[in-house]
Amino acid sequence: MHTLNWDDLRLFLAIARAGRLTRAGKALGLDHTTVARRLTSLESAIGSRLVERGPRGITLTSAGATIFAHAERVEVEILSASSQVAEEDARVSGSVRLATPEAFGTYLVAPHIARLHAAHPDLHLELIPESQYVNLSNREADIAILLNRPANGPVVARKLVDYRLGLFTSHSYSQAHGPITAETLSDHPFAWYIDELIDLPELRFLREISADARTMFRSSSTAAQHEAVAGGLGIGILHGFAADADPRLLRILPDIEIRRSYWLAFHANQQRLPRIRAVIAFLDDLIADRRDCF
Repeated sequence: MHTLNWDDLRLFLAIARAGRLTRAGKALGLDHTTVARRLTSLESAIGSRLVERGPRGITLTSAGATIFAHAERVEVEILSASSQVAEEDARVSGSVRLATPEAFGTYLVAPHIARLHAAHPDLHLELIPESQYVNLSNREADIAILLNRPANGPVVARKLVDYRLGLFTSHSYSQAHGPITAETLSDHPFAWYIDELIDLPELRFLREISADARTMFRSSSTAAQHEAVAGGLGIGILHGFAADADPRLLRILPDIEIRRSYWLAFHANQQRLPRIRAVIAFLDDLIADRRDCF
């Protein structure tokens, strides 16, 4: 029986997380040929195929998923041991990957990242501000801000904050077209998502606002919708914590709004790591300081 070592597991974790051998090699500082050769050698030693290779990258086989789960537990133990040894040093270090909905990452996290850097100069934050499904169990991120509570998996989750979306237009559009009422919403162009690219049901709220809204501009990017409305397109359903602070924008029909929640989630095995705790504390402080924006 082949005895796995940490180098084997570290290579396999990098491949599984990157989804492509070239990306894994870049993360490990190895060329594509070396990664492929070592993966083939590992599969031969184990006697089972661990990944299926295709044009879109690699996917784990059943055996690969089993090895991946064990490898993660080994990784957590190694990281925990390293962190305990490093506790003698007051400074937090390492990388944390944070996945958030786009508006949260763009308008809340990014503008205040200097605060985190000042507190922990050796901590590196990798921000993924995309409004799509995130699987923490597969280590797609260390920490995630989600629009609903994770249904299952070894994940710790709690509600972070409730937030609101409202109707906004630009001052220039309002001046050119006059008052907008609930009855005339369908007379004006809307900025909205590309429906078939919406991964999260919590984002399908346009019909709650207007059953016959005319979506004249569509984008998978919340920030692009925000900028289109600020540039004079028409109406957008925008995040209040971002749009209320934009002097180019005017909130209209304030009684019409959408209410949603942000959930903070992270893998249970990582909750004691100092770098994870530092980012969570940063997020909690960020929300506490801006509570009136929500």
